[in-house]
Amino acid sequence: MPDIADGLLYYIVFLFSTTLHEAAHAWAAARGGDLTAYHGGQVSLNPIPHIRREPIGMVVLPLLFVVTTGWPLGFASAPYDRQWASRYPRRAAWMALAGPAANFLLMLIAVALVWIGVHTGLIFAPDRVGFGDVADTHAGGLWPGTIHLVGVLFSLNLLLGTFNLLPFPPLDGSGAVPLFLGPESTRRYQDFIWGTPAIGLIGMLVAWRLFDVLFDPIFTASLSLLYPGTSYH
Repeated sequence: MPDIADGLLYYIVFLFSTTLHEAAHAWAAARGGDLTAYHGGQVSLNPIPHIRREPIGMVVLPLLFVVTTGWPLGFASAPYDRQWASRYPRRAAWMALAGPAANFLLMLIAVALVWIGVHTGLIFAPDRVGFGDVADTHAGGLWPGTIHLVGVLFSLNLLLGTFNLLPFPPLDGSGAVPLFLGPESTRRYQDFIWGTPAIGLIGMLVAWRLFDVLFDPIFTASLSLLYPGTSYH
């Protein structure tokens, strides 16, 4: 049976992290001159405008997965003006990268909290780690649950940031590709991405298969941020 309580904790972190991710997209787009998401209320840490745009991806689907698997799986989006992206492809590329950057920021906040815990003696490196379980404590009360929350914040945002950086549509990494292309190549690339309806489905299938192989070594390597000099296999 899935652990519903732990799944709901993951969902809360997913909701907060995804809200910040989409708000970062919207903020970066507004800074670059596209106010589409701003007018939709998405330059906000309030999850309601983001839920209103994607109720299936942010509420229905992840909660359904929590009940059936113990793990929230969902999606979200921030609208943008394709004409703006066509005129300013580099601004649009930075807008695409802003979402994963927000996830990595949350991950680094979790790293800082673990460091504080280690230096105060509250947290120590466990003998074995798992996704969401990256720190241990001898303290009682609410501390084990709080430290688990920090571990979930670290692990889930590492996953969200890394997955979204894969350069396959509709992921954010595909939106950053114009940073490495010339003007004419960028135009052809955007025409191909926007003009091929099935490319998103194909991109997600490829991304999932590739991510299965990539994430475990990335997760293991990232633990050196938490505990420098400690090696996990």
